[in-house]
This record gives sequence, structure tokens and C-alpha cells, in this order.
Amino acid sequence: MSASRQPADEMRSGFLAALAAYGLWGLLPIFFKLLHHVGPFELVAQRVIWSLVLILILLAARRALGPLWAALSTPRLLLPLTASSLFIAINWTTYIWAVNDDHVVAASLGYFLNPLVNVALGVLVLKERLRRGQTLAIGVAAIGVAIMAAAALTTLWISIMLALSFAFYGLVRKLTPVAPMAGLGAETLILTPVALAYLGWLAGHGGLAFGQDSFTTVMLVVSGAMTTVPLVLFAVAAHRLPMATLGLLQFVAPLLQFLCGVLLFGETLSHGQMVSFALIWLGLILFASDSMAAARRNRPATA
Repeated sequence: MSASRQPADEMRSGFLAALAAYGLWGLLPIFFKLLHHVGPFELVAQRVIWSLVLILILLAARRALGPLWAALSTPRLLLPLTASSLFIAINWTTYIWAVNDDHVVAASLGYFLNPLVNVALGVLVLKERLRRGQTLAIGVAAIGVAIMAAAALTTLWISIMLALSFAFYGLVRKLTPVAPMAGLGAETLILTPVALAYLGWLAGHGGLAFGQDSFTTVMLVVSGAMTTVPLVLFAVAAHRLPMATLGLLQFVAPLLQFLCGVLLFGETLSHGQMVSFALIWLGLILFASDSMAAARRNRPATA
């Protein structure tokens, strides 16, 4: 295969991997709606257990268990991984509760806001500097959030909780030198004792959904794959695609979640929410356009 053909093939496979990852994340509301009879805490606990099983199988198959044990035995890595595991647990629990309580649109807003929160954390924590286009995009989106706060106070906390928990999760993982799969394995191992304790308590009180019927049991096991597979696909995409392309594709997931909420689950939007979403989407378009323009400017010239 020629040198020029190989990068093109990698770009294509990376693009397909990103679409698959964000598509799976975007369709998660449908999956969790099928498990609406399972409490959110049990769903998260089962998600932790079965994710861990799949991750250990994948790491063992790749003979890559060493970095996982190294991360767990290194105090300077264990502390931030414990923090990231708490952030992702909060994110998962909030998301599942929102979906099963008919707040899919509010959940999608959280992930629309996430890239902008990431930028804000980059400025405040990592001391990154904003370009003029980024500042404009954040300003427009902030107006949209302010309108959302006035129009949907009862569900705004869902969007903010999801955006902040995932942004802080990403920040901690960015600052922690651990491979993606090993890091996720460490996080699930850290959460496993709590998950097992809660499932044991549920079983002792007759409230465990796992094992009640074959459909529920199979779906709870599959929840591990629904957690791990998109992350593996995302890791492939992140390795093969430019960040500007990856960032633009990121909006596929919340867009699909939004469409699920409105078209499949019949959630309605108030006039204030419509204006808010329009401004937030405008901010995201400005943000994505600025990122792609910057990527083109910084692309090295070819002979």
C-alpha cells in the first residue's frame, strides 16, 4: 500500500469509528428506556461490573494488563483516577435518571454545553488563551444558557450537572498519564466495591432487577458493552483524526439524543427553550468554524 493511500485509509476508518462511537452514545436513550423499570443506581452498578469484565477481557487479549496494575499501585495516579471515577459515576447516574424520568432533551443540552465548558476549564485551570472566535462563540452560548435558566429552572440542573461532571472527568483524565483503556479499567475497579455492596444490599432486600427475567438480565450484561465499545471506537478515532474533525463530530451524539427526546419520546420544548437551543447551537457552530479555520491555518504546507 502506498504512503499516500495509507493515511487516507486511516482517516476513513477513523471517521467511521468516530461516527460509530458518537452514534452509539447518541442512541443510548433508547437503550436505557428499555430498562426504565431498573433503578438508576442499580443500572450504574451493573454498568460498572459488566464494563469491568469486558475491559479485563480486552486488556488480557492484548496482553496489556500491566499498565492497569501499575496505575492502581501508583499513588500519584490512584488519587486522580479515584476523582475521575467519582465524576464519571455522577455523570452516568444523572444521565440514566434523566432519561428514565423523561428529560432526554435536558440531558442532550448538557452534552451540547460540554465542549464550551471544556474551553472554560482550559482557560481557568490550564491557563489557555482564547481566540476571538472562541470568545464570541462562548458569549453567544452563555446567553442561551441564561435564557434556559429562566425558561427551564426545574431541569437546568440536569444539563449543568452532566456538562460539569463530564468536563471535569475529561480534565482529570487529560492531566493523568494513563492509557485510555487502562484508565477506564482502573476507574471501574475503583467503583466495583461500592457497586457490589449496593447490589448485595438490593439482593438482600428483594429489589434486585438482575435475574428477575431473561430480557432484563441480558440487557444489563449488554450495558457493559454499551459503555466500553464506544470508548474503544473513540480511542481509535482520536488516534487517526485531526482534533478539529473529532470536535465537530462530537455534536452527533447530543443531536441524536435531542432528536430521540423530541421525536421518539414526545418531549416538548417551550418558546424559551427553543430560543436557548438556537443560541447554543449558533455558539457551537461558531466554535466549530473557528476550530476548523485554526486547524487549516496551522496545517503544514506540502510541497
